This record gives sequence, C-alpha cells and structure tokens, in this order.
Amino acid sequence: MFTSPYARRSTAAQSFGDLYQQVGIESQLDGATPHHLVAMLFEGFMEALAQARGAMRERQFELKGRAIRRATSIVEEGLRGGLDLRAGGTLARDLDALYLYLCQRLTLANLHNDESALDECQRLMRPLQDAWREIGSRPAARA
Repeated sequence: MFTSPYARRSTAAQSFGDLYQQVGIESQLDGATPHHLVAMLFEGFMEALAQARGAMRERQFELKGRAIRRATSIVEEGLRGGLDLRAGGTLARDLDALYLYLCQRLTLANLHNDESALDECQRLMRPLQDAWREIGSRPAARA
C-alpha cells in the first residue's frame, strides 16, 4: 500500500500535536482543584464533539469514532462515575439519567453518522457547563 509523503507528515504532525496537547493537559492537572478537574471534563467533552462533527463532515470515520469514544468516556467515567447516588439525592439521580442518555445518543451518532445527535448532546450539556463555570467564578463562602 502506498502512503504519500504528505500523509506521513500529516500523521507525524498530528502525533506531535497530540503529544503537545497531552503535555498541556497534564500540566493543568498538577495542582488542579476538584472543581477545575470537572470543568476540564466539560471542556474536553465539547472539544470531542467538535472534533467528531468535523470528522463526520470530512468523512473521516476513524477520527469520528475516536472522538465520540472520547466524549463517551468523559461522560461515563469522568462525570457519571463521579456521582454519589446515595448522598447526591435527586440531583445525582437526574444527572445519572442524563449522562446515561448522552452516552446512548453518542453511540447512535457514531453508528448513524448523525450530526443532529451531537448537536443534541451539546445542547443538553451546555447548561451544565455554564452552571459549573458560574459556580467556579463565585467567591468561596466563609464558614
């Protein structure tokens, strides 16, 4: 199989870009508060959706699948996995149901190349991201 020199350079550049991004993320993780870590999950989710959307449009199905798997992993392992369903009450149960729904929609988006499902996931997650950002911008309450 023939691989053009451009494709090899593109792959190498992408690898260096991925490495650079990973180093940037790791440096953000050092000393990050739990609040900041969750904010990073929301940002990563939105970035993964944007990447999946672009890959769908460009018919880059492998990249689309990786991006959707990343978004699903963020929801399933990062956000949903961090819920305390016993102590969190109704809010935790509602978030758990939302996160489960998002994972289902992401799976269908991947299977059917359904950009509207990605849009729906973004619309559902955006208010949570905005609320989380708002909470983080408030001064800490004094006991």
